[in-house]
Amino acid sequence: MFVDWVATTMEVPEGYVAIPISAEQMTVPLQVCALVSRKPDPIAGELVVLRDAIDARIVLGCVIDAAGKVQQWLDLWVQDPSRLGETAGASREALSNAVLDQRWQQQAAALAELPGAPALATGWEAEHPPPTFLDPAAGEPFHPVDAESGDPWQLCQDDALLKSKDLPPYSTSLHRYLYLPQRGIESHLVPVTPQAPETEDTQPVEAILRGRAGLVAFNPGGGLIFARGHAPASYESFVDLLGGGSWDGVLHGRSPVPISGPAESLREDGAPLSAEGRLFMGTHGQWGRLVETLHLKLRAFADAVEAVRGLTRHCQRPLLNLTADSFSVGVGAPGAALPFLWTGRTVLADAGSAMSLTVETSDSVHFLRGVGAGVSVYYPESASKPTSGRGSLRIRKVLPQTGGTSIVEGTFSTQEKVEAASYDLVWFRLNVTCGRVDLYGRIERDRALAAGEWRFRTIGQWLGERADSALRQAEGVPIADTPFEILPLLSSPFDLYSLAVLAARTFLVDQETSLPVAWDEVLSLARQVAQEYDESTELMQRVQAIFDADRRWVESLGPHRLTHKEVEPDEAFDLVPAEVWFGVLGMIIRMIPGVGPDSICRDYGHAQPGGIHKVYDPVVGDLEMLLTRTRSLIVIDWRFNREVHSVIRRYVMGTS
Repeated sequence: MFVDWVATTMEVPEGYVAIPISAEQMTVPLQVCALVSRKPDPIAGELVVLRDAIDARIVLGCVIDAAGKVQQWLDLWVQDPSRLGETAGASREALSNAVLDQRWQQQAAALAELPGAPALATGWEAEHPPPTFLDPAAGEPFHPVDAESGDPWQLCQDDALLKSKDLPPYSTSLHRYLYLPQRGIESHLVPVTPQAPETEDTQPVEAILRGRAGLVAFNPGGGLIFARGHAPASYESFVDLLGGGSWDGVLHGRSPVPISGPAESLREDGAPLSAEGRLFMGTHGQWGRLVETLHLKLRAFADAVEAVRGLTRHCQRPLLNLTADSFSVGVGAPGAALPFLWTGRTVLADAGSAMSLTVETSDSVHFLRGVGAGVSVYYPESASKPTSGRGSLRIRKVLPQTGGTSIVEGTFSTQEKVEAASYDLVWFRLNVTCGRVDLYGRIERDRALAAGEWRFRTIGQWLGERADSALRQAEGVPIADTPFEILPLLSSPFDLYSLAVLAARTFLVDQETSLPVAWDEVLSLARQVAQEYDESTELMQRVQAIFDADRRWVESLGPHRLTHKEVEPDEAFDLVPAEVWFGVLGMIIRMIPGVGPDSICRDYGHAQPGGIHKVYDPVVGDLEMLLTRTRSLIVIDWRFNREVHSVIRRYVMGTS
């Protein structure tokens, strides 16, 4: 049975309507649309929300032609800064609408360069579109206009006008308002972000909708938009499918959306998936399936590493919130009888939560984790313990430096539990005679005093004459109720750790083992490898020696974890060459920062400024070697040799 790829016609799913996302799109042959349910899902509503990013909501869309047929499924990224108001302390200080717009344009350009999910240029990546609501009943977009003049409401980016209305400026705040530019200073302002200040000159959004009912808020704030090809399968679903699992499809609430196209074959049972999905399913038996599964999983993981490396190289910032949900997988439409699982391509589905904190009075740049990046097995323990609060600060002395910078030494006390590494940054906000002064320094643990007290020393900052004088006058004076926040020094090695966990999820999790259990085993192995470090012995050989000495490792971290099918650990090692498998484990160990001498990075900030993407180069090299080895096992007939080895091994064990 062959899947008729060519004859497959992609239709708008029953019960849904494809609505153009701007009025201009209504008159062109190819329309960029959002998919809207005619009957709202009780959980998810009308839009098919694929995921939420730190500053965006990503919904399912499509390109339809004049006949109403779907030509391409899309991910529509709609800028939504509403969640950023939850960010606290120094993280919030790094954010503003101007920063978000610049970040959006940069990451849109970076994502457009990544292979696997081609971008669709609309112009809205850099230019704010009009505020947009969707009318499912009429099947058309709605842009609010003034009831009297017909003038369109637009996002207000005029800082001077906002200030004149006693409202926060666009460029330096996270608040956004709509206005009528033709009316200028006479225009009312409509707040479109939560907790935006209101005055007598503001009015609610409902006032500009002219009483239209049933509207769906697609882009009510006129945020920037980025469109790219849709990769429907989640990463976890795809690697589970490779191991014998299943995929539920794209979900809207709890129900799958019946989108058509090549990816739908991933949901089919029986002949199409088993016969055409793989290169070897029947002719090479168990051996062919297991080796091919390893190779396809290596390919999926290699795509993930390359995608992270590509975004990091382009933006020169880490992501700092990587999990399996950060990736999705699409499949292509090969010719008849070709293995379509081999067309799978992992793409980056989230541009990360990292924010650049540029210390205004210094030349230092640090990266902060954005809102929503909480506790996860994918993050190191140190990142799960943010510390912020208030305390008392005493300035000991202000030291001038060459170049006009100054260093402040002092003592800080708080009732909060402070866990700061020597390389972490500590942010203090002082109120002194000249006003607010932000200091950035490091805790000097070796000079700790009484319980709850720490010495600190700031990095070199250009404070200015007034601030420098005010700080000198405050020397020795306790400054109570001082806000502080520990800012861990994080860079691309943090993401390298997350990718190591993703590798464990890819190669070591089956129906019997969860990710936390598998990752705990990996960390135990990595620490034992570090204890037995010998620079004269290669990493793979040391891993093999540990396996040979203790059978527990064979059962917990053997290649039988690649599949959901029942395979004995010893049989799996007969089917997958030991040197290849120990190469996979060695690669994962090297990716864990600071775990031992084999680690690529010594800590989570160990990355070259201007080249933070280079920490991934050793991993890319390891993957290229492993892919070459596993590909040769598939296209060269090693089956006979491996089966002979298996027979001999069983014979020896049976006669010993």
